[in-house]
Amino acid sequence: MLAAMNDPAVRPPSFWLASVGEPLVPRASLEGEQSVDVAIVGAGFTGLWTAYYLAAQDPGLRIAIVESEIAGFGASGRNGGWCTLHNVGVASWLRGAKRDGAIALQRAMFDAVDEVGRVAAAEGIACDYAKAGFLTVVRNDPEARRCRALVAEYHRYGFDEGDFRWLDAHECDARVRVAGTLGGVYSPHGAALQPAKLARGLAREVERRGVALYERSPARGVAAGEVVTDGGRLRARRAVLLCTEGYSRHLDSGGRLLPLHSMMIATAPLSEAHWKEIGAADRVLFGDARRILTYAQRTADGRIALGAGALYVHGSGAIDYFPPEGPPFREAEEALRSFFPTLRDVAITHRWGGAFGAPRDSKPFVRFDPRTGFGAAGGYVGNGVAAANLAGRTLADLVAGRDNERTHHPGVHHLSPRWEPEPLRWMAVNAILRLGASADRREGRGRSAGLRGAVFDAMSGH
Repeated sequence: MLAAMNDPAVRPPSFWLASVGEPLVPRASLEGEQSVDVAIVGAGFTGLWTAYYLAAQDPGLRIAIVESEIAGFGASGRNGGWCTLHNVGVASWLRGAKRDGAIALQRAMFDAVDEVGRVAAAEGIACDYAKAGFLTVVRNDPEARRCRALVAEYHRYGFDEGDFRWLDAHECDARVRVAGTLGGVYSPHGAALQPAKLARGLAREVERRGVALYERSPARGVAAGEVVTDGGRLRARRAVLLCTEGYSRHLDSGGRLLPLHSMMIATAPLSEAHWKEIGAADRVLFGDARRILTYAQRTADGRIALGAGALYVHGSGAIDYFPPEGPPFREAEEALRSFFPTLRDVAITHRWGGAFGAPRDSKPFVRFDPRTGFGAAGGYVGNGVAAANLAGRTLADLVAGRDNERTHHPGVHHLSPRWEPEPLRWMAVNAILRLGASADRREGRGRSAGLRGAVFDAMSGH
């Protein structure tokens, strides 16, 4: 009975996976020994995009993916559906010696938003892609000062009003009417989408291109040249690529990626009267400016899907299924009521959580060692829908030995510091999260976040 309740075909772990419009029956598992050119661990966005670009560039390449559950089961099927550009680690690179490379990386992330839409259209992947940008609303004066300063900073780096623009309260309300909005930052470089439809569609497309995809095949051992599962072994002539991000678990032997859970809810479809009051007719993405932020989208079927909060589990565990109600979802439910008081009585039909990978310095990475043939990518800090596309292209370039602008971005071959061992890790992460929440509460009362905000920003890579 317990096994059935944890079967994604019986109990999809998110609203997105529950609404893909196809049965979630696992593909065959890996059995016996197989010889390939490239072995990829993880059938989420990073692994699937890497396989897609490798197969497109060299159709004769033998590529196999092993996945512990089903394609899109992890973060790729649980996130907020924000195909956007921002990563706090990239922002910190902009302020340092790697500024020029970070500017190029930020521009490449703009392009990744469009690339996802282009591929989805070209390959017939119906993932509800709608590029209307994203809006960060501010609801108190300290947030407004921080966000205005951030826009000014980006403009000093050569970005302009076409990339980041301050909107007054009236302009924000014309896009989406969040209660108490004082203004906000708008960027056109963002698209709403249904992430599980994208992941499942990519899985079908890479198979069409000859990639072997083995599901229910958790990797028990990963080393140069081979991947070992419960039922088989992949021997890889050219590369073994670890693409598990926040679901790396025992495979992240270096302790450099920590899984943080973000909790999400989805409402029942709203009435036309509700949407007339709220707006978001073009499906602009929207969220707040808190350090522990809230993010939301209007889904293609007229719901609000909203995420909030951050949760760390002792021992760096990633939780596949949360109880459908309880404290982990309280912050998201309160955020929904705060954003839209008239939705106080609207039914919440789905609650779920997912883990994203957080490096110690919040900086994304793409690594490949041609001597050993081992590579990895991740560290998107919750912005993986677009970042994984760029990482997949870059990882494919590195495996193929290409030398281009992507392979010189500052995240290439970056190695973040290790997280502290337990229990210091649990203590440190929760201290950082408490500092961020405390700073947000102070700003919510109209006061400066002061030292709490400064310490949180420094410790989290902002």
